Amino acid sequence: MVELLVPIDCCAPVAAPELDEEEATATAALFAALGNTARVRIVNLLAASYEPVCLCHLTGPLGLPQATASQHLKRLVEVGLVTREERGKWSYFSLVPDAFERVSALVLLPKEVFC
Repeated sequence: MVELLVPIDCCAPVAAPELDEEEATATAALFAALGNTARVRIVNLLAASYEPVCLCHLTGPLGLPQATASQHLKRLVEVGLVTREERGKWSYFSLVPDAFERVSALVLLPKEVFC
């Protein structure tokens, strides 16, 4: 079983008065997971689906071998953005329902920052 790091549950917004080392590390891990084009495309494919998606149905659209797609998915699962469900010998993936609301809350900046 993969241990979830769940940085989106422990991070203060980047506009917080102060980020401790743990919060900064967790936030960096989250942004690093999203800082790869293949992982962004995976998020896009999962967001466009109303049902969990089998790994076998992701490799074609991504143009990646199964092992590579699996490694990218593992990273997204580790940071708490994606869930993995085993159905027999196949793995199905879906977005964590409120994860991206929490991600967007991390980067909300007060309007005063831009004035």
